[in-house]
Amino acid sequence: MQFAHSSYVTVTPMELADKRLLLAAVWPLAWLAAAAAAAAAAADVDDGLALTVFMARMPTGSGSPPPPTWGNRSVPVCRWRGVACGARGRRRGRVVALELPGLGLRGTVPPELGNLTYLRRLHLAGNRLHGVLPPELGGLAELSHLNLSGNAFQGQIPASLANCTGLEILALYNNRFHGEIPPELCSLRGLRVLSLGMNTLTGSIPSEIGNLANLMTLNLQFSNLTGGIPEEIGDLAGLVGLGLGSNQLAGSIPASLGNLSALKYLSIPSAKLTGSIPSLQNLSSLIVLELGENNLEGTVPAWLGNLSSLVFVSLQQNQLSGHIPESLGRLQMLTSLDLSQNNLISGTIPDSLGNLGALSSLRLDYNKLEGSFPPSLLNLSSLDDLGLQSNHLSGALPPDIGNKLPNLQRFVVDINQFHGTIPPSLCNATMLQVLQTVYNFLSGRIPQCLGIQQKSLSVVALSKNQLEATNDADWVFISSLANCSNLNALDLGYNKLQGAGGFGSVYKGRMTNNDQQVVAVKVLNLTQRGASQSFMAECETLRCVRHRNLVKILTVCSSIDFQGKEFKAIVYEYLPNGNLDQWLHPNIMGQSEHKALNLTARLRIAIDVASSLEYLHQYKPSPIIHCDLKPSNVLLDSDMVAHVSDFGLARFLHQESEKSSGWASMRGTVGYAAPEYGIGNEVSIQGDVYSYGILLLEMFTRKRPTDSEFGEAVGLRKYVQMALPDNAANVMDQQLLPETEDGDAIKLNSYNGKDLRIACVTSVMRIGISCSEEAPTDRVQIGDALKELQAIRDKFEKHVSNEGTSSQ
Repeated sequence: MQFAHSSYVTVTPMELADKRLLLAAVWPLAWLAAAAAAAAAAADVDDGLALTVFMARMPTGSGSPPPPTWGNRSVPVCRWRGVACGARGRRRGRVVALELPGLGLRGTVPPELGNLTYLRRLHLAGNRLHGVLPPELGGLAELSHLNLSGNAFQGQIPASLANCTGLEILALYNNRFHGEIPPELCSLRGLRVLSLGMNTLTGSIPSEIGNLANLMTLNLQFSNLTGGIPEEIGDLAGLVGLGLGSNQLAGSIPASLGNLSALKYLSIPSAKLTGSIPSLQNLSSLIVLELGENNLEGTVPAWLGNLSSLVFVSLQQNQLSGHIPESLGRLQMLTSLDLSQNNLISGTIPDSLGNLGALSSLRLDYNKLEGSFPPSLLNLSSLDDLGLQSNHLSGALPPDIGNKLPNLQRFVVDINQFHGTIPPSLCNATMLQVLQTVYNFLSGRIPQCLGIQQKSLSVVALSKNQLEATNDADWVFISSLANCSNLNALDLGYNKLQGAGGFGSVYKGRMTNNDQQVVAVKVLNLTQRGASQSFMAECETLRCVRHRNLVKILTVCSSIDFQGKEFKAIVYEYLPNGNLDQWLHPNIMGQSEHKALNLTARLRIAIDVASSLEYLHQYKPSPIIHCDLKPSNVLLDSDMVAHVSDFGLARFLHQESEKSSGWASMRGTVGYAAPEYGIGNEVSIQGDVYSYGILLLEMFTRKRPTDSEFGEAVGLRKYVQMALPDNAANVMDQQLLPETEDGDAIKLNSYNGKDLRIACVTSVMRIGISCSEEAPTDRVQIGDALKELQAIRDKFEKHVSNEGTSSQ
């Protein structure tokens, strides 16, 4: 009952009882809500604490500091850069994503990140994080995306990650993880991306990988894996990308891969695979087929012509035989076809290849192809790379090749039987960079227009033909080439060229007034920009220096020739064993008789070169910088003592920049030049040390820094660094581990002998890595490197001597 004018309300006993019941029901709910809010606040503090600990693991003195909002108490955790929080439910205010890719962060990942209970995405790729990945990350039950690629994490991949049952993306690519792939990871049935490549893993690919029914990308390349390719991979029906290259897998390609009907990218190069290519004709979506650098046999499959989506086919460096299938001409989307270095592919080049309108690269080098240059290839107007080197092709080169193939950048037809003239139409291929016709029967004049419109020319190799030049008019092309600022190799030797000289060529001769002493004469072509400065630099440097490991200059000549033109030449002592490059990389040009350098010889050469650099860098009154150290500039005398040569780019440290930008801007050779030179930094002794480090790695791996197998992502230094310390045997030159080695008394069929060599090469590779650090200030001093190498040599030779004595 309610009273209209009363200031209070009368409640009956029954109503009072009802209200007490209501209060009893509401109070626990209110208490629970308050408790939940308090718990959420506490959890938010825990999330912030975990992130603060992570921040504390990143040193501020080097590398990029953490984002400025981090650790700022006035900024809520959810507003820190790279942090995202949930908006509703139990995730409200809780950290669900931590994404800080590509910031150059240094430091380690703390176990406390495992306390981010609701974390779904952890993306720290492209930083400089290191250390062991904490197993506590396996406690992140809601994690679906983990990307730590491109760091320097070490240790084993935590098996505890298998506890993250919702994981869809696991990317640990390009780190330093070792050990086996945890088979427990194969229980993550929701996984769509598994990328563990570019680590130093061991063991085999788990057969349980076939359990990952939802997997779309599997990337295990560059990981030292062994044991073959599991058949079970063929059960991954949704697989789109499969990358297993640059491993030690061996065995054959499973026929089950032909079941992967969704596959678009199949890349298994350099994996020691054998057998034939199985039937993959059901892979109708395939875009990339990369099986090069294996030991595959059989023929090039005709069914490839049915895979109409193919864009890239690479089958080079195998043992394939038979003819090139006509059916390949049906691949209208194909842009690159590489069948080179199989040695067994024979027959003619099919005319049908002229139907590949999108083709930009055709590599058929080092096979046994016969017949003439197919006119149909002139239909490939998009072609920029044509390699036909080392076959049995004959006939004339098409006269209109330059008009029909205007985009040509690389034209290599060395070691064939082509005759006729070099087509002048090649001058119309204005983007041409490499022109090689060595070892053919080409005759006539070199086109005078060569180089006029081709400012990007870098290599012109026309030697060992029957080309002619009998008067000054025939040499007009030299002045055009002199304006090609990128030209770094011109080879016109062994032709019928008379009159003007070449491009700084070196000739062997005898001194008639000195007991017929054999000498090397370097004749400079002064039409080349910077040639005079190069002559002066070499004369000035070699006039001052005296060292057993530097090439010895006998005399110089600066005069006027019979035509009244300026003539300059330098006469050196002749060193009969050629240069180091010829010993490391013997080719079919008559160098195959060179036996391999044994380990002792390589150690001594490395010490000789380091000794010469130490002398130059300590020269008084000013250090001398070589600026172009590489194997071809290391000459070997009759006793295999190394002599550093070619001081055409050398300069004294105090020397002012030359006015001739063409010469002053030259700072070495691609692959060997220090990275800081590429951004215009001045030359330094640290630049020489970098070049020496790369040379050292090349000496003991027998791989050039510019080898195509590395690409842009993995250079020679990275290739070796990834293998150290446990897998040096996989990257070292295998010729250093024969059953017996001439010149060394040790017997390698004993485990200790082989282990000794691996340990020795590992130590040398460490020095090469230290010398070739990215930052000049991080590189070791050449004197310190020399002392370490001498200690390595002494220790090795002592063991060799002891082993030889004990075996007698």
